[in-house]
Amino acid sequence: MSLPSLSCVTRADKLSLVPVSDALANQRNDSTFATLHDELVWRGLIHVSTDEKALSAALAGGPIAFYCGFDPTAPSLHLGNLVQLLVMRRLQLAGHRPLALVGGSTGLIGDPKPTAERVLNEPATVEEWVSRLGSQIERFLAFEGNNSATLVNNLDWTKDLSAIDFLRDVGKYYRVGTMIKKDAVSARLNSDAGISYTEFSYQILQGMDFLRLYEQYGCVLQTGGSDQWGNLTSGTDLIHKSQGVSVHALGTPLITNSDGTKFGKSEGNAIWLDADFTSPFALYQFWLNTDDRDVVDRLKVFTFLSRAEIEELDKEQRDAPHLRVGQKTLARAVTTLVHGDQACEDVIAASEALFGKGDVAGLNPDTFASALEALPSAKVTDQTSVAEALVSTGLCASVSEARRAIAQGGVTINNTAVVDETALVGEPQAPHPSALLLKRGKKTLAALHRG
Repeated sequence: MSLPSLSCVTRADKLSLVPVSDALANQRNDSTFATLHDELVWRGLIHVSTDEKALSAALAGGPIAFYCGFDPTAPSLHLGNLVQLLVMRRLQLAGHRPLALVGGSTGLIGDPKPTAERVLNEPATVEEWVSRLGSQIERFLAFEGNNSATLVNNLDWTKDLSAIDFLRDVGKYYRVGTMIKKDAVSARLNSDAGISYTEFSYQILQGMDFLRLYEQYGCVLQTGGSDQWGNLTSGTDLIHKSQGVSVHALGTPLITNSDGTKFGKSEGNAIWLDADFTSPFALYQFWLNTDDRDVVDRLKVFTFLSRAEIEELDKEQRDAPHLRVGQKTLARAVTTLVHGDQACEDVIAASEALFGKGDVAGLNPDTFASALEALPSAKVTDQTSVAEALVSTGLCASVSEARRAIAQGGVTINNTAVVDETALVGEPQAPHPSALLLKRGKKTLAALHRG
């Protein structure tokens, strides 16, 4: 499965993104860098690694197999996972073979959380989430060709493994003193919550994943977030002790905003890749609201724009920050990458209709409804007056104020002016049978829902 992408077209007056039909086919690494390692460093994608020179040489040499793991702790991947998927895609574009591991067994255990014991999910739930995550991963990697990606599930080599075999064949290579020094384990040991043997064993299970993939596919590199460094090196240590060879680990930085807040969080909620949990409209708006200080860094990580194209956008952004060309480019690129051309175009049309004067009637109904979700809202009927709706949504403090606003010509429903002070909300209007956009002026918006 593939998603539409964006190709860059540079014109004399501006840099624009043009939707094309095949995302994977149009993605490229930047050939101006001497090595892939150099490009990853420039994009800020390497925070920590095992032997840097050896890793750089391995990436510059013949094709290698590498893997990244995704535990099914939720029914959807999120923006942190997208960082890893795009790193995997960059390595694949360089000729290396990706192994995308979905943790059917590690998902039953759970990586130790910093503060408290993880709630264990039921096996049936984990199995369902494994399937969902696998389908999402397939959208971001090429599963055909000489270095096609492979989906693997660590439940395949753990489900029939006895406790005795696990302890004899794998556990014997681990030293408790080393294990308790890992950051996640150490934090829990020193907390009131402590840590169970179940979660303590997680790093051994992840280490065994690397060993099994090394044995079966010749896998010599694991990528992941730097907060997983203890788990990543668990695998490199196990392979070194059991096989007598050195393999590699690469940890990406944890992305934070310039103001110090955690990236990818909005009012305490993760930004998900599944449209059922974060709508394409909400995703687009998330990127559109990127702080000016963060735009260039986000373009480096989340798009396949070249160094020259990003530098041009950076200049335009600094010369005319009010135009928000960087944010618009970023929002379009990532929304298209995650949800496809049509969804992105629908979202842009909805944004223009909400915050400008675009045609509402022709919008995709679902996109229109999702765009209204973040607005103040009120339930209405056909017989509710527009003045009452203005008060119910908080756009006006009183009915008399609402009537004055209508008389002054500043009130619209679905961008159509309301001219009668006594007007009713009336019959359903396109594009949605039960949702309406109410505006007072250009920037004060609310949603009306028919009860």
